[in-house]
Amino acid sequence: MSESGAITVLVVDDHPFMRAGLAGEINSQPDMRVVAEASDGIECLERFNEFLPDVTLLDLRMPNMNGLDALKAIRAVKPDAKVIILTTLVGDVQVYRAFQYGATGYLLKSLLQDELADTVRAAMKGQKRVPPEIAANIALHATDEDLTERELSVLRAISKGCSNKIIGAELGISEHTIKNHVQTILAKLRANDRTHAVTIALQRGFIEM
Repeated sequence: MSESGAITVLVVDDHPFMRAGLAGEINSQPDMRVVAEASDGIECLERFNEFLPDVTLLDLRMPNMNGLDALKAIRAVKPDAKVIILTTLVGDVQVYRAFQYGATGYLLKSLLQDELADTVRAAMKGQKRVPPEIAANIALHATDEDLTERELSVLRAISKGCSNKIIGAELGISEHTIKNHVQTILAKLRANDRTHAVTIALQRGFIEM
């Protein structure tokens, strides 16, 4: 906290208008103060090391270094750092990974005006906050089998429209092996076909376009 007792906050988002909105909302609270802003993951780490804020508001999708990588780097510097992930995504995969990496909260940008300040205060108390719709997604897929790194590579290639033959050539494995990976991906995602698998993977946060 600052000398005045206010919660110090670092705001990280690659969109200037979003940063301005976040900073305005935080600074309008009598018990909070924005001490720094950053536009990407690399700048985030610089500002974090410089100011060591009580709470970091961290966008998930950013250039140069994404939010999850920045989160891991922050927690490496300060293991008890309080970081709230900000996103438009409701998929369970990114949320699960964020909490694995030590996130304190996960907040949808559509809910910022109503829940931002309370989420920051909850983070200071060590309370984890997740929007109900995201919590429901996590519960729905809690027992699902995760995709392997190889399967994710195949899925990303499928999302680009690549055939099994092309994917096999790119990954240095046989077309038959790729076909087996595709069948496993369809089963794990409970997808009807390749296009359906990509749609599900995007919705859940396994891949990004």
